[in-house]
Amino acid sequence: MALFDGLAGPAVSAGVDEVGRGPLAGPVVAGAVILDNRVPIAGLKDSKRLSANQREALAMKIRQCALAYGVGRAEVEEIDELNILRASHLAMQRAVAALLIEPEVIYVDGNLLPRFAIPAVAVVKGDTRVPEISAAAILAKVARDREMVELARRFPGYGMEKHKGYATAEHLAALDRLGSCALHRKSFRPVRLASLRERTLPLMLSTQ
Repeated sequence: MALFDGLAGPAVSAGVDEVGRGPLAGPVVAGAVILDNRVPIAGLKDSKRLSANQREALAMKIRQCALAYGVGRAEVEEIDELNILRASHLAMQRAVAALLIEPEVIYVDGNLLPRFAIPAVAVVKGDTRVPEISAAAILAKVARDREMVELARRFPGYGMEKHKGYATAEHLAALDRLGSCALHRKSFRPVRLASLRERTLPLMLSTQ
């Protein structure tokens, strides 16, 4: 269990991290993990430095070996209503609430903290420094990626199964071609622009 910033003595600590702040589509998902020091998990690191297969294998190991884990989310509608930062914090709060064991301290990746009823510490680059945070990010990434692959079947044509909602050239081209769908975050500029084009095109055609 990680000990940081002067917190003395052994503590039941949870790591928390989110994935999906940057995409134009889909939910933001957070993980919370309490590791078992008696069962170390080799290979925990920044989820972005792992292949999809490595993340899947580690996620399975985390679920098998952790003392507790939880996954929380904020939906597209909540992202548009609250803004992405507040929605990310909401997802983190929900992930911690899903833990079956209440931690004594929470370590959150980054420099901003959601509100918790439990003492919490923000750790810059925590996904490379605190194993619990690395584990939380891996769980969240695997959960979100799987969901985006499933959602791609319901909303074909955008390539969500490949880019997972991020603003790739393929995704932006699909937005231009198809317009936005229910998966898209209407408050994000490229989606707003696509929606604007959808509204103005019929007006242009009607005046011709």
